[in-house]
Amino acid sequence: MYVVSLTYKVPLEQVDAHIDAHIAWLKSAYAKGMFLASGRKVPRDGGVILARGDRKGLEEELTRDPFHQHDLADYSITEFEPAMVANGLEALKA
Repeated sequence: MYVVSLTYKVPLEQVDAHIDAHIAWLKSAYAKGMFLASGRKVPRDGGVILARGDRKGLEEELTRDPFHQHDLADYSITEFEPAMVANGLEALKA
């Protein structure tokens, strides 16, 4: 499992110009079963994605993000192995 942290490198106006394409890309990755959760950071200086799969596949998927393609954000990937989860989230340990 991975936590992907995006940090914007440009003003929000430039990010917002590509937000619709970014959301379409997110939906595509969800449909593939790769992404489990995503959302904006507070304050809004980037975003977070919870992902699964292999790291190489995740790295390849991130290159398809319009935010990456237009050099709008930096990406940090942290791998972790869930040892404990809340009731109802047992599938995250798989």
